[in-house]
Amino acid sequence: MKIGITGLPGSGKTQTLLRIIQLLEQEGIKVGGMVTEPIVEKHRRAGFQITNWMTKESEVFAHESIKSRVRSGKYGVNLAALEGLGSRALKEARESADVVVIDEVGKMEVESDAFTKTVIETLDTEKSIVMTLHKKSRNPLLQDIRRRDELRLLEVTPVNKNLLAIKIVRLLTGQAH
Repeated sequence: MKIGITGLPGSGKTQTLLRIIQLLEQEGIKVGGMVTEPIVEKHRRAGFQITNWMTKESEVFAHESIKSRVRSGKYGVNLAALEGLGSRALKEARESADVVVIDEVGKMEVESDAFTKTVIETLDTEKSIVMTLHKKSRNPLLQDIRRRDELRLLEVTPVNKNLLAIKIVRLLTGQAH
């Protein structure tokens, strides 16, 4: 089962994914992969960090203070964190997790060919995957992912945000009706 969670920025994709992980782990299911969380400084978002869910190792992936040729809005992007920690998190999850999470395949992430390759390799495995996808991007990788037959694409909205996590866990654990 491969599930893509899509939605507009701020719609709750990562919160929904974290809830799914929590519910899966309560069922004794081993989750691995990569989660992207905001870095908040002085009550506002200053960047993002990526975390290897299995090892809890994290690195700053995008920040206002990073000088980089790759930029996303006001953030400089640290592709090395993505290619190192992000790719490693996905490889480890493919080897030893029951469910692989990839958060988020978006504008910043597709700037890295190495990371893109790791995402495709992960999608091509027989593991269950839950990934969050940027809703509007026209990037070829995102379009390729959306076109995959085995991927169920579900959109997070303010209305279904709470129920969607439960629905997805039921799909993953074979309890869906």
